[in-house]
Amino acid sequence: MTEYFATVARGLEQLAAQELTEIGATDITLGFCGVSFHGDRELLYRINLLARLPFRVLVKLGEFPSIDGDELYESIQGIDWGQYLTPDLTMAVTVTGKNAQLNHSHFTAVQVKRAITTQQTKQFGDRSNVDITDPDVRINVHIDKDISTVSLDSSGSSLHRRGYRSAVGDAPLKESLAAALVKMSGWTPDLAFVDPLCGSGTLPLEAAMQALNIAPGVFRESFGFERWLDFDPELFDRLLKAAEAAEKKDIQPTIIGSDRSYEIIQQAQSNALKSGVGSYIQFAQLELADVEAPADTGILLCNPPYGERLGRDEDLGAFYKLLGDVLKNRFKGWTAYVLSGNKQLAKSIGLRSAERTTVYNGTLPCQLMKYEMY
Repeated sequence: MTEYFATVARGLEQLAAQELTEIGATDITLGFCGVSFHGDRELLYRINLLARLPFRVLVKLGEFPSIDGDELYESIQGIDWGQYLTPDLTMAVTVTGKNAQLNHSHFTAVQVKRAITTQQTKQFGDRSNVDITDPDVRINVHIDKDISTVSLDSSGSSLHRRGYRSAVGDAPLKESLAAALVKMSGWTPDLAFVDPLCGSGTLPLEAAMQALNIAPGVFRESFGFERWLDFDPELFDRLLKAAEAAEKKDIQPTIIGSDRSYEIIQQAQSNALKSGVGSYIQFAQLELADVEAPADTGILLCNPPYGERLGRDEDLGAFYKLLGDVLKNRFKGWTAYVLSGNKQLAKSIGLRSAERTTVYNGTLPCQLMKYEMY
């Protein structure tokens, strides 16, 4: 069994562990911004294809003492790179973390590349070229105190980039965070789902994909492991077909997204069509003040502007008060969730939250506030 590490947004480690367990991961250990687990090659492919929360799935090659550049160089040379990387494959090195001596990511990456290419030249008489933007093999080195962990990145581009969202509005949520928020809301397809500030539609789209059991990886052009020397195309094709066969066609959830901008709603509809859920979501151009509940009960989930990138010139305090008034007057019997990165603005909602959970939107600490509307 191989050891893997799935990187996730800070604060979502426990939720990600639950998801990975459901997919089949074992020996799960929570880490900082990630979850380690064990499994075989099939599990590696399935996690990349099916998991909604991770950014990347790393395959651990080794863990070594690395006080300085020389010791790191020797540790990297101790790995047989011929089984992972031949000179006809391009590579890139990503470095995270640091210690007293290895405190510059570029220097650390150069040491790693030099160790690998020196070994390649001795073994093959040639070496791999570096391709920072789209390498065949991406190597990840994480420095924690005097220990370096060396891994291969099986995902390629970040898994939050599903591949369905060609059109985005300003300051969109990452798809992985949107999926996590839907899970945290406890929404199920038998309940109505409303996002009255949907932007380019990420929250409704991720809700629909969960309801229909659409694998988030089916829209991607490729994964990093597809270029590896040990890639098993027959296994991956079988998993792709199994994921498509598991999609649900016999349900019709009530999922509604609205926004004041016609152009933004057009973007949302385009993304919904591309992701195959266009007929399952009702998008509408509506001012927040005109939003109505479509049923007696349901889940409302939204991500209003925080004043960080959007709304600096607007009276966001009044906007948040309006949101609170709409919840109070139009959504009795519902449970509402509001993600906000501005505590002062959140107070303007004027409602007492039943629960608050810290969620990181990128590096920005936010609060997911739960309101029971009686």
